[in-house]
Amino acid sequence: MITRLSQLFLRTLRDDPADAEVASHKLLVRAGYVRRIAPGVYSWLPLGLRVLREVERVVREEMNAIGAQEILLPALLPREPYETSNRWTEYGAGLFRLKDRKGNDYMLGPTHEELFALTVKGEYNSYKDFPVTLYQVQTKYRDEERPRAGILRGREFVMKDSYSFDLTDEGLAASYQAHRDAYERILARLGVKYVIVSATSGAMGGSASEEFLAESEIGEDTYVRCLESGYAANVEAVKTLAPAALPIEGQSEATVYDTPDTPTIDSLVGWANATTGVAEKVGHTVTGADTLKNIVVKTRVPGGEWELLAIGIPGDREVDEKRLEAALEPAEYVLVTETDFKNNPFLVKGYIGPKALQSNGVRYLVDPRVVDGTSWITGADEEGKHVVGLVAGRDFTPDGTIEAAEVRDGDPSPDGAGPLVAARGIEVGHVFQLGRKYTDAFEVNVLGENGKPVRPTMGSYGIGVSRLVAVIAEQQHDDKGLRWPAEVSPANVHLVIANKDDAAREGAEALAAQLDKAGLSVILDDRKASPGVKFKDSELLGVPLVVVVGRGYADGNVELRDRFTGESREVPAETALDEVLAIVRG
Repeated sequence: MITRLSQLFLRTLRDDPADAEVASHKLLVRAGYVRRIAPGVYSWLPLGLRVLREVERVVREEMNAIGAQEILLPALLPREPYETSNRWTEYGAGLFRLKDRKGNDYMLGPTHEELFALTVKGEYNSYKDFPVTLYQVQTKYRDEERPRAGILRGREFVMKDSYSFDLTDEGLAASYQAHRDAYERILARLGVKYVIVSATSGAMGGSASEEFLAESEIGEDTYVRCLESGYAANVEAVKTLAPAALPIEGQSEATVYDTPDTPTIDSLVGWANATTGVAEKVGHTVTGADTLKNIVVKTRVPGGEWELLAIGIPGDREVDEKRLEAALEPAEYVLVTETDFKNNPFLVKGYIGPKALQSNGVRYLVDPRVVDGTSWITGADEEGKHVVGLVAGRDFTPDGTIEAAEVRDGDPSPDGAGPLVAARGIEVGHVFQLGRKYTDAFEVNVLGENGKPVRPTMGSYGIGVSRLVAVIAEQQHDDKGLRWPAEVSPANVHLVIANKDDAAREGAEALAAQLDKAGLSVILDDRKASPGVKFKDSELLGVPLVVVVGRGYADGNVELRDRFTGESREVPAETALDEVLAIVRG
């Protein structure tokens, strides 16, 4: 196929779009691959659509290779199945909800576990039909509060979601591993640098869960690794390595001090180290880690009432909102307001302590580091007062633990093998062992080999197809433009006519025809533009092999440029076809 730039629906831009924050967004818009329609909503123009379709092809090939079968379910979904699974409310504001002309509730599908379970229930009824894996490549919808970074985080996106149905837990484990292996092959073929990390299942439900994160400094996901053991996890899934409990016997009694003007941890630490006897009571110079910071939020389960929840964490750490959200899911939370403080006068801002919380019936969850026998400096529930030496297990007993504190470089790995190192990534894939959450919800039963009903167990596996386009652009670009791997490039060859000489033009046309006949796709820059403009566009568009028919053609030569390495060399025009075929076909 020959694509002539003089006829292609394409306009490249020299300046970055005003709303673009990251390189992939800037370059995909400048190169004319996508165009913004609304926040988080983009059109795919011809070259962008080609890349998207190539990513889809790779995904389909690897899914088909593990025996998965492609179907296509609607994106417009009725309320009832999601009401049955409780996700109509669990998804909260993230759903696009709408009504038809008769007032019936519908949604634009963010994911399809319910529909796949119902589809299998409607078609299969015997153990002989299993195992089975079904998948689709489909547009999904999520009402992102803050869509950003172009197609990296949009409200409409293309995803491959697949679902395995097995009759045994061992079968589910095998299906899970098959998908995990397939995802590794997909990302290897696309040239994506990635890590696999333990993750939480969130609103999806299920047990085993892993994320595939593309390495990127602009990623929204923070993950940690232990270089000694290979442990890796999304921060939401990190389990704090709790210290051993300490003996309570022999510890001095808690003492309340006047601490005027100490509503912050820094001011409290400064007071403690400047006050005679406090550091001696603690046993060392006081730091934020010796203080217990108590944060109050309001939570509610879907459809329920708001209630207060207090969270205690070491004062040298901040609450990680993603970890807190994952720990509370499916409940949602909001911070307390001034009105809440007025309605609950026992909450003394800046001086909240465990005793008033528990005596007033507020559920109190603490960081796993707050074990029995640990001694803390914390609020005394009075303006300008703190208590020193408040001992967990003696002076207060929390209602449980919660993983809400930030995870930092140097924290001990949960496996005890060494320190954690933090990095950032972009989620491109997620695999879950769902179990029987959805087959239970819809009472999916089939006749077992022994004549008794058997309930299938499910796995759910998603990979972001449109997001992968942006991820590849993010990881592979340089300061001149995009650099597509050959597997997904919009063409095999970008052929530039850089000479107005008729012989050169005829030679370029002939070479394009030969490449086309050999089965290669060619972008032919036959525009009446300057060589400089053409060269800049060839760098911006990012086809891995650029062939230039220019001044050297008078001497019987053409130039081959490698878009990745920047290297170029001249070859005889008469051998150019063979040279190009050797490069493209490897």
